Order: sequence, then structure tokens, then C-alpha cells
Amino acid sequence: MEAFKKLGIKNFEDQYSKASQSPLFDELETGMITAAEFHNGIRDLTKMPLTDEQIDAAWIAILIDLPKKNLDFLNSLKNNYRLFLLSNTNEIHEQAFMNMIHKKFGEDALKKTFERIYFSHHLHLRKPDTAIFNYVLKENNLRPEETLFVDDSLQHIEGAQKAGLRTFYFDKGKKLDDIFSKFKSD
Repeated sequence: MEAFKKLGIKNFEDQYSKASQSPLFDELETGMITAAEFHNGIRDLTKMPLTDEQIDAAWIAILIDLPKKNLDFLNSLKNNYRLFLLSNTNEIHEQAFMNMIHKKFGEDALKKTFERIYFSHHLHLRKPDTAIFNYVLKENNLRPEETLFVDDSLQHIEGAQKAGLRTFYFDKGKKLDDIFSKFKSD
């Protein structure tokens, strides 16, 4: 939000937030529009002559770092659990995040960590739609009642629950190992 505000866009939170967003962002995250169409859409929404580079820089500012300790923890689970990544993302964020991962780890550490990676813009579906969860379950022969979905968005948790998955809401202040302390007795 701050990056777009610095560009002079005063009402960006009316267009995009964690809880809801304008159709432009949904279309980008489901791969229904290209990055170029997104850039033009932002210019139309804002009525500002922003460059593609300005829009991308502001849009990429939302990305956060992947701490090595989190990646190490996930890798420690690979021998006992099947791990999948399911993310609502778009072509702009995918490219930027993969570049960040490669710079930090010198390789595509996500491909080494996860059995499969699913990005919404490739599937033309997005969380919390149950169809995206059902797609991943079916493609990998997973049983929903034996599958744990972890997310930091309540609406995504609710979508996963509707698809029959077990869930863990990864709220602020929680650590990855909190997940397993909750489910040890199950």
C-alpha cells in the first residue's frame, strides 16, 4: 500500500487488500490477463501516467523474504510428509520472488523443498475457491481428511475447510513448529 501511495495513489486500499480486491487483481492472479494488461488497468484505475517499471516496483513491494530457518524447517519435514506449495500469485510476483530465492539461496530452493508448486495464475483458479484445493488433491491422490493446509488468510482457511482439508491458521506471532504441536495428538 505504501509503495503505491508513494506514487501518488491515495486510495489504493480501496482497490486491493488482504480481504478483498478489485477484479483487476483477481484477473491477474488467475492468469486471465497479462502483466501488460494489468499495467494498463492500473493506469486506468489511477488515471496516472505510471510506467510499467513503477507499477511493477510498487506491486513487488508486497513480497516478503523467505527466512532460511523456515526453509530448513520445511526441508526437515520432507522425509515424513509430502509438501506442496499453493499460492495465489501472478506472473509479476512469481518472477520477482523466484529471482529473490535464487539470489538468496543460489538455486531454486522451492523446487527442492516442495513436491509440486501450484501458482494460481497457471491454474486459472485462486484460493479460497474450493476448485483449486480439489484440483491439487485430485492431481496428487491426496485425501482431504489427511491433508493439512496452512495459510495466513482466514478466507483461504475457510475455503480449504469447505474442501474437507484440515487447516492451520498461521496468524501473526506463530512459528512453523506451532503447527505440529497442535496436531501431534491427532
